[in-house]
Amino acid sequence: MKSLIEFYQHLGWALSLLVMMTFVLAGTVKGMIGLGLPTVAMGLLGLAIAPVQAAALLIIPSIVTNVWQLAIGGQLKVLIKRLWPMQLAIFFGTGLGVLWLSVDSASEVVRGLGAALLLYALSGLFLPALRVPVSAERWAGPMCGLITGVITSATGVFVIPSVPYLQALGLSKNQLVQALGLPFSVSTLALAAGLYWRGKLGGGELNASLLALLPAMLGMWLGQCLRERISATLFKRVFFIGMALLGTHLLISG
Repeated sequence: MKSLIEFYQHLGWALSLLVMMTFVLAGTVKGMIGLGLPTVAMGLLGLAIAPVQAAALLIIPSIVTNVWQLAIGGQLKVLIKRLWPMQLAIFFGTGLGVLWLSVDSASEVVRGLGAALLLYALSGLFLPALRVPVSAERWAGPMCGLITGVITSATGVFVIPSVPYLQALGLSKNQLVQALGLPFSVSTLALAAGLYWRGKLGGGELNASLLALLPAMLGMWLGQCLRERISATLFKRVFFIGMALLGTHLLISG
């Protein structure tokens, strides 16, 4: 508690308010389309505080909102039964990546991921939807999970290729958002476990992320309320526009 108070006292009222509003916005985006909290938060907080401080603030809100996203929707058992090979491969791939690769992100890799995500979003907006046949899920899911895990360990970006794969399964909007919570939760926990094992997770600012959790959860609730009030067609458009903005951010700031 002392370190939490000291952290926000050091920031001052103006920056502390920026932190709270940023997490409300980031949580709203995540509640609406199922992803984007780390990207939105890092993008805005990075303008005012050190990246290491922003990253520390993200840890608890990211984990808790991922679990919340995973738990809400009523399709958890069905999704786990369908997607567990992919999640196991994500955990395995992340572990391998943490052991073998540098945890520091290479800017070229992040920009490449941003470009891939932008192209995916544009194809989703203007081209016919891609579909993964049910018969292909047995091998496509684990392969996608393994690649996602390795990329996550090297860059901290969870979305490629897990998001395009899940979107290609033809899930409903609520199923898709809940399904996205699976790889995000597994990736976050696996990465945190790997970093802890290597002695790279910790610091007094971690406690300060507890307070950032409150506005993030408020934003998640607002975003979920908005999602329930839009049609599937509009959700698809918002989803891909969100993907395009996320890819553009990674492409520019990588």
